Formats: sequence, structure tokens, C-alpha cells
Amino acid sequence: MRQGLRFVLPLLALVVAAAMLAPGCEVNNAPSTGAGSSDTLTLSDSGPVTLDPALASTDTSLSYIVEVFSGLVSFDPQLDLTPDIAQSWDLSNDGRTYTFHLRPGVRFHDGREVTAADFKYSMERACDPATGSQTAELYLGDIVGAAEKLSGTALEISGVTVLDNYTLQITIDAPKQYFLSKLAHPAAFVVDRFNVEKGKEWWRQPNGTGPFRLKEWRDGELLVLERNDRYYLDPPHIEQVVYRLWGGVPMTLYETGQIDVTDVALSDIERVLDPANPLHSELSVTPRLSLYVIGFNSKRPPFDDPAVRQAFCQAVDKQKIVDLVLKNAVTKADGILPPGMPGYNENVRPLPFDPAQAKRLLAESRYGNATELPGVTLTSMGWGAVPNLEAALVDMWRRNLGVDVNVRQLEPERFADLIMREKDEMFTLGWQADYPDPQNFLDVLFHTGTSTNIGEYSNTELDALLERARVETDEATRMSLYKQAEQIIVSDAACLPLFFDVAYTLVKPYVKNLPLTPMWIPRLKYVYIQPH
Repeated sequence: MRQGLRFVLPLLALVVAAAMLAPGCEVNNAPSTGAGSSDTLTLSDSGPVTLDPALASTDTSLSYIVEVFSGLVSFDPQLDLTPDIAQSWDLSNDGRTYTFHLRPGVRFHDGREVTAADFKYSMERACDPATGSQTAELYLGDIVGAAEKLSGTALEISGVTVLDNYTLQITIDAPKQYFLSKLAHPAAFVVDRFNVEKGKEWWRQPNGTGPFRLKEWRDGELLVLERNDRYYLDPPHIEQVVYRLWGGVPMTLYETGQIDVTDVALSDIERVLDPANPLHSELSVTPRLSLYVIGFNSKRPPFDDPAVRQAFCQAVDKQKIVDLVLKNAVTKADGILPPGMPGYNENVRPLPFDPAQAKRLLAESRYGNATELPGVTLTSMGWGAVPNLEAALVDMWRRNLGVDVNVRQLEPERFADLIMREKDEMFTLGWQADYPDPQNFLDVLFHTGTSTNIGEYSNTELDALLERARVETDEATRMSLYKQAEQIIVSDAACLPLFFDVAYTLVKPYVKNLPLTPMWIPRLKYVYIQPH
């Protein structure tokens, strides 16, 4: 399972796997079925932070939620948007109103039938300020009336209408080609009102609709998902999924046959890439639709001066970091959009590594030189020793700019929430696509005022391009607008793009049909295990 910061902050596993998956105590009283069983998939993980679809903001939670809950639409392993609880939909001529036709007979895990009213309740709950969702505005904010519900000035979302038990109508503020994809995010998933009303931590006994149901959860020890026999699509092939929580070093567990799948930490990359190593034949390499950056808060000194942001960018030798620190296990990022993303521009013009120019920029800034800068702190995640990546960056800024940068660490499980609220002057940030569209990177992360614009970057020219792209119906024109927008972001040093992540995953030969995709999807229902 991929770890994650996704501000959802997708935390790139190669950088932090050692911290997120540190050695722990062995699980006691584990089920008798385990790794190697023909009806059980066994994994290692740290466990979800929450199973509330409206509150989840990291992959450590989302990867569970998409197996337990579901929504109107979903992505398949080819990342094609497909019907889910909605078996079909119609779009009005003006491109603003979607009419969803729900599958009759879809049931929550306890047997109660799902209706259109359950979806209206779920979306309005997600947008209720009392819920405290960090994702509702991003994924449901295009719906007419959602803004009023989010601000607490309306009791319902006027753009969500129940026509009958099996027909739901959603009206958005303007035609947007990417809107339907947003409904594949858990923020739009259906939850059971009666389940939610049981108490604040109702999600510890969730009554979902997904292919698996929660059977057992012992914090720090064990989490078990079992097949949902009421599932409305093709049922899962395996009977259960057992997660060993903090059960030891995942690589060791995998090599000793105690788990069936593991991500490979950076420390093990070289040996699994060696064709002579027996593990090499079990390795899959998957480029992700993800980006890792150093973010600048453009509202706080010294990064409110564009020359300082540009200087910090041009003082970093990204290729050296990729080659030496990250062992060529990732792809250097010149721009914002990763390879494979629609609109990816291999000809984007990056700010080049140029220490002399970096010093000139700092001299031309209103601070004049490094000694006049206010103190600079890089906020990252971890529990102790400064990771090699952050140490390399700090060293380059000291050598090439004469700036001493402190490193502040936050606990990984709290990082996503704290970094959004605290708005530090410089920070590490990972972002992974929730839907394959450039809007999910450029607009979501850099448009003025978006909740996920942690650096508070603001550029009127950029905003105008992004707003045009939102409603542009010609695909070629839309992609051209995004290319222009990306170049502005890069040239103005809104952030320092470092690399695009790549997943290295070991899968036992008897585990078949496990989708390894560039972004998260519900995937465990496809798995089957061969006798061995």
C-alpha cells in the first residue's frame, strides 16, 4: 500500500518508507490464515488515520476507504472512469446538469438499500462545516449551492436533487470536463446516516457499500477486511485481507514469507533492481502521477520576494539529488505535471541549477544578501535524524547561497493536517493525482485562494488562464492553456519541483491480478491467489 501525504498529501514512499514503516512488535493472535493462504491476502501497514470518507486526506486512509465504501463512479485499473453505484448518467445540453441512474438493489453492508437520498445526505454532510472536511470544497465545490453549505449559510446543497429513490440530479456552476472524475473521490462516497449518528468514531464500525467490509481492527496490531457477499458488482475473489499493523520491517516480513506484497524502501532499491537477485523477478516498477516539491509560502518573508524563491530554486542541483540521494529511483521534475498526465509538457523551461545566478538573484532581492534574510526553516516529516533528502537541500542552500536553513519535523500522521493550518514559510510537499487531469495539479495547488494552495501563491495572469481552462470545451485549447499556466508557475518559482515518484513493489508469484497503477483506485477486489 502506498503511504501518503496527499493533502491529501501523497507521501512518496521512497523518501519516507523507513520512517512510516519502522520496526515494531510482532502481531499476536493473528488469524490462522495468512501469507500464502489461497483465500487471504496478507499485507503490512501502519493502519488508517480515519475511515470517514469525508475526513480522509492521506493515502494511509484512502487506500482502505475505497475498499469499504463506494460512490457514483470509479476508476478501473486502466484509469478509465466507469459506472459504480450509478449504472448510467445523462448530461444536459448546457453541460451543467448530470442525472444519475442508480442501480436498484445496492445495499449497505447491513442490508439496507441505498437510495438517491443517501447520496444527498452524504454530500451535504461532507460540506457541513461541523464535519470539518478538508476535501469537500475541492471535490464537491463545483456543485451549485455547495459553497453556501460549506460556509454555513445554507442547510442543503441546492444543486443536489433527489428525483426518486434511484435518480439523483447534480447541477454544477459551469460545464467542466473534469467534474465527473471528482465524484470518484471518497468525499463524494455514500455513507449510512444511521451509522454516522451512532457517534463521533462511527467509522470504527463502518457500514459501507464497498467490496470489502471491516471485520476486525486492533490498533497497532491487526486490521482485517472480509469479502462483502452483498457487493453489487463482481465480488472479490479472495475471502479476506489481513493487514499486520506495525508488525515489523515490511521487507523482512516479505522475505520471510509473512506478507504477500510490499513497497520497496529506498535502502533496498539497488539490490531488488539487480537481475541476479531472486527478488528481481517479483518486482514491478510503476511511475506514479505524483510530484514532490519544496513549497514556499509567498505571503511570508523571505519568500514573498520572487527573487528569493528563484534563488532558492537555482541553488539546488536536482539531478545530483536524484542520482546520489535518491539512487536514480525517481524522475527529476522540471515542471509540475508528471509524465503520463494529459497536458504533460516535456519542453517546459525549468529554472536551471546556476549557483552564480542564484547569488545574483539574492543580491537583487530587497534583502540584498544572505545575512539580511530572516530565519528560514524547512518543515518536513520525521521523528529524529534529518532525512538525507532534506540534509542535501540544506547543504546546497548553505554552500550555494550562504543561507543556513533549519529543519523542523512533524509526525508523519499529523503532517498533512498541520501543514495546511500552519502555513510555514518553506515545506516539503507531495501531491498525487486523484483524477488524471492537469486541473488536479495546476488549478488545485496554485490558483489564488484554493484550500490546497498551502504556499498561498497568487498570480492574476495564472488565475485567468486556469479559469479559462476550467470551462474550455476544446481539448487542444484546454491543454494549451494549462501549458502556459505551468510555465508561469515554474518561472515565477511558486515552488521548487524536485521529482516525480516511482513505485517499486514486490508481489509474490502466487498473487495474481493486483493492479499497480499510477494513482490510487479500489484494487483488492481484482486479486486472486493461486494454489502454491
